[in-house]
Amino acid sequence: MSQFGGPNDFYASGPSADASYNFDMPEFGQELNFQSFDNTQPSVPPNYDATYAQPPAQGLGGFYDPTAYTDTSYGQDKSGKQGGAGGAGNEFDDEPPLLEELGINPNHIFQKTLAVLNPLRATDQQILQDTDMAGPLVFCLTLGGFLLLSGKVTFSYIYGIGVMGCIFFYCLLSLMVIRAQVTFGAVASVLGYCLLPMVVLSGINILITIQGTLGLIVTGICIFWCAISASKLFATAFSMDHQQLLIAYPCAVLYGGFALITIY
Repeated sequence: MSQFGGPNDFYASGPSADASYNFDMPEFGQELNFQSFDNTQPSVPPNYDATYAQPPAQGLGGFYDPTAYTDTSYGQDKSGKQGGAGGAGNEFDDEPPLLEELGINPNHIFQKTLAVLNPLRATDQQILQDTDMAGPLVFCLTLGGFLLLSGKVTFSYIYGIGVMGCIFFYCLLSLMVIRAQVTFGAVASVLGYCLLPMVVLSGINILITIQGTLGLIVTGICIFWCAISASKLFATAFSMDHQQLLIAYPCAVLYGGFALITIY
């Protein structure tokens, strides 16, 4: 280890020990010229607000202008309707009620029921021409339920006599009526609502028997009640002047069949 001297001895041991080393950059004989560019663009960025402030072109949508179809207030368009999340609420507010969409009008049901209970009561013609089947279905099911409580399974008889009666009265009224148009739904609705006295008779049959003399009298009153109510409603609905008595007899025959089911 003693053979090595100072730090410069290592560089001096080569063949050119006396040469000095130059660490400067060599010259390649060319001069590096860097081209300079003049910045003529303005230092301030362009004003994009001026572009958006211009109104959109005719026929083009307001895609670039968010205020083209809305006012300054949030969610309010130029037509005055609430936009955004509030607009969906207005669509549901404008929809009709659920019962009206299903064709069920509680006011018409109430008016027709009162007209059956009081045959002398005046009723609007448009209400009677309504093809409402909610009340008749309820009365038919109630009649069948009361007879079932009396030990009689008569649902098929009720629907069979009802359908045959509706077809017969539709054909009969089509021949008799001249001033108005007869519809099958209106005929079935009137006959179904006038079944209400038979429902009352079947309810009485649960409490007491109606096969005696008193029962026959009550049954005759109910048949007469149904016939007068149905003939009055038909005469009012289809403008049958001086023809109420002619239509009352077939109505009495039809409701007499329901009375026979109720008694026996």
